[in-house]
Amino acid sequence: MSGLLGVRLLLLWGFACLWLCSSASGDLFISRDNEALQETRGAARRLQKRSTNSANVEVNSVRVACTVATRFAHTVMTSRAQNKANSSQEVFFEVELPKTAFITNFSMEIDGKVYVGEVKEKEKAKKQYEKAVSSGQTAGLVKASGRKMEKFSVSVSIAASSNVTFILTYEELLQRKLGQYEILTRVNIEQPVQDFEILADIYEPQGITFVEATATFLTNKLLPLLKKTITDTKAHISFSPTVEQQKCSGCDGTIIKGDFIIKYDVKREKSLGEVQVVNGYFVHFFSPPDLAKVPKNVVFVIDRSGSMQGQKIAQTREAMTAILKDLHKDDHFAIILFDDEIVPWKDFLTKATEENVSEAIRYVSRLTEEGSTDINAAVLRAVKMLKTERKNEKLPARSADMIILLTDGMPNHGVSNTKTIEENVETAIGGRMSLFCLGFGNDVAYSFLDVMSKQNKGVARRIFEGSDAVVQLKGFYEEVSSPLLLEVKLRYPDSKVDFLTKNDHSQLFDGSEIVVAGRLNDNDMNNFVVEVHAQGPEEDFQVQEKASVANWQTMYPDKEYIFGDFTERLWAYLTIQQLLETSDISTQQDKDNMTAKALDMSLRYNFVTPLTSMVVTKPETEDGADSSFVADKLTEEQRQASERHGGFSASPAARSPASGSPSRMLQASLSRSHGGRSRGSSGYSDVDGDPHFMIQARKVTDKYNALCFDINDKPGTIFNLVKDTKSGFVVNGQLIAKKRFLLNGKSNTYFGRFGITHQKLDVRLDVSTQDISVFHNGKQVTLQWSDTASLKETDLDLRLTNNCNLTVTLRHSVKFMIIRHTKVWKRRHDQQDYLGFYTLDCHHLSASVHGLLGQFYHGVPFEMADFRQGELENLDAIMYVKGQTLNVTRHWQKDFSKDVQNGETIPCWFVGSDGTGLIDGTASDYIVSDLFQTV
Repeated sequence: MSGLLGVRLLLLWGFACLWLCSSASGDLFISRDNEALQETRGAARRLQKRSTNSANVEVNSVRVACTVATRFAHTVMTSRAQNKANSSQEVFFEVELPKTAFITNFSMEIDGKVYVGEVKEKEKAKKQYEKAVSSGQTAGLVKASGRKMEKFSVSVSIAASSNVTFILTYEELLQRKLGQYEILTRVNIEQPVQDFEILADIYEPQGITFVEATATFLTNKLLPLLKKTITDTKAHISFSPTVEQQKCSGCDGTIIKGDFIIKYDVKREKSLGEVQVVNGYFVHFFSPPDLAKVPKNVVFVIDRSGSMQGQKIAQTREAMTAILKDLHKDDHFAIILFDDEIVPWKDFLTKATEENVSEAIRYVSRLTEEGSTDINAAVLRAVKMLKTERKNEKLPARSADMIILLTDGMPNHGVSNTKTIEENVETAIGGRMSLFCLGFGNDVAYSFLDVMSKQNKGVARRIFEGSDAVVQLKGFYEEVSSPLLLEVKLRYPDSKVDFLTKNDHSQLFDGSEIVVAGRLNDNDMNNFVVEVHAQGPEEDFQVQEKASVANWQTMYPDKEYIFGDFTERLWAYLTIQQLLETSDISTQQDKDNMTAKALDMSLRYNFVTPLTSMVVTKPETEDGADSSFVADKLTEEQRQASERHGGFSASPAARSPASGSPSRMLQASLSRSHGGRSRGSSGYSDVDGDPHFMIQARKVTDKYNALCFDINDKPGTIFNLVKDTKSGFVVNGQLIAKKRFLLNGKSNTYFGRFGITHQKLDVRLDVSTQDISVFHNGKQVTLQWSDTASLKETDLDLRLTNNCNLTVTLRHSVKFMIIRHTKVWKRRHDQQDYLGFYTLDCHHLSASVHGLLGQFYHGVPFEMADFRQGELENLDAIMYVKGQTLNVTRHWQKDFSKDVQNGETIPCWFVGSDGTGLIDGTASDYIVSDLFQTV
């Protein structure tokens, strides 16, 4: 099978290298942005100080482990090293990962202490990046590595005789191209490693048709070490050479340098495809077998302007010769050459007979370059040609119309404004054909081609200058040359699913696959009927069947802990990717909404995406320098720009990608307000408050923002916050008093303790301002707020960071965060510890969930009217909610759900009188007698 472009795109594993360095470096930044990093001279000098003397640092373990569950790959790269010197040494960790993957976690463990990355909105992480760069540190260390990979590197100074363990995790949905999935590990080991291992476990309930594993560095001696165990639905691949087997005969270093490649495919026996359900989310893989190809009508639009001179024009001639030979006899084709003039081979499309193809090959063999670049006129001429042929019924009724544009530069003749060209082309095509754009070289306006393709049912691809450009061109053509179905529509029961990913596709190509994921409203799959409608070459393709779902526990007993919530994360990954792609071709308002939703999901699922950055705090260096680094991801535009300047790194944008800070679909939270009404006496005011309930608006663009209310009662009072009788999930909170009383004799109160119970999962948490007690399955663990710790069980995932942030996920139930705040009054020499409770994900809870917070988990509709200026420059209004008419005032409150340290100031409509009219009943109805009362 030809077409290396298709088979090298899918999943690229990275590998770890470690160096010894004589001086401490500053920060790391992983970026996906639109500006190339310009490193400071000080940072450049630090990079030059790297030493190749590895005698003082022993790398004793390198491990890459990938688990693939129905195409969703979870890869963990781990490396452990020891400083054998008598002084501190700088150790570098470097890996390569696919540019399409999302980093989900990075951590360093140094002598038992763990430093964990935290995903933040890019704009907030940008401040830390700029601080690091301004102090001469190298903060941005994600660089492009070749065409499809990125290099992640970080350094840390460790003390004499100390150990460091690096762990990087990333996730990606494998794409099927040219009939297979591929996993590529790029290996680069400088010195033999005592514990070296590459592992892959592939779980495919649909059945595995083949698995191939090889490596470019394999010798006859190493070949027996490559082990495969394959059953019908599972494959295990391992490679673990000893230190002696890694050594290079007659040279220093190792022979383990090159690509480790795994290829596989799955069985496709059903026309409906494969549906998998795990933990309330489903995924549908659609690629039916034995389909005839749909004839295509393709117009090749070839740039022959002066910039194509030399190798590019020669490679275009060679690639076009091969592509024309691959045309099917039922296809129709045309060729349009352009510079500042438009020169069609013929004024109509020609059937791909042997004679016509030979004539066309002779024509392109004489292709020469001259003139400037008129992309607008060339593409519009191709559109007109296809329209005319359709109108005159010269093309098969059931056939696919497509335009393939190849260009290497910017439009500089005729219409040169790219936005105008995009509008002209989209209007002319009108959804009736597909446009595929190939950008040749580094000077092409790739983002312009990308938008134009997305607007017109196609995709864009960069063609890199090099000896294999012909292979790249042929590979791309092979991917799109064989449409099997057109206008594919996948339908699911409306009452059973929501939050679907894209389920209407313009075409299905041979060797590819359509993937749709969504959230289930219930787990009853008895009547889950899937319908697929599409246009085939002879007749319409229609299938309506009840989905047959594999039982993962039966198929893979004792493996449930491996899979966890992979379908949900697959859905999130796919949703974010599609939101970002679609936002590029949307109106500004829609783009803002999509960007905000993608940002919210990136933060919720801990993905490093174009909108987020991962911040990791390192141990202080000997000079006490600020030691935090930030991680992003490179965009294609940024990769292209950095190639022009000879560097490959990333930096945060100068502006925020989103116009505002998005709220979750519905987030109910409880915390003390730092920015509410000012109170106090004796000539100064405190920014204090009672327990402050905040209900975020449903939409990020909602001008009414959040709703807030206070509850006032005596210290020691316990309120029920959340109660879901169906799952047994209950949250109760106890008030504590402020240490200092106000002059009127009243005391401000806070939440100082939470009792959290999940009866079905046998989980109980007792969280106070002093410590955290966890009870689960008969075991008890007590943690201090100063700890950094994690606890992962089948039903419980708990993570505590040293910034007093506790995040808890209860399987099939809920995810929440508890923050311990410390408010300091310097003038009074006083301080107060208190707790905030934030619900991060509650969609698994039943519709009957209630409590002071729980009653808002599934939304509360309200309307605003009669806006008017109130006191202290606040805005007053009338709110209509739950059949009540309430007077409300807009205040500014602090939301700590995304920025634990500083909080985010957001506008909030305040409902007085203990929330009367907004909450069901009165506040006293929610008082309970015991912190762990569940009924």
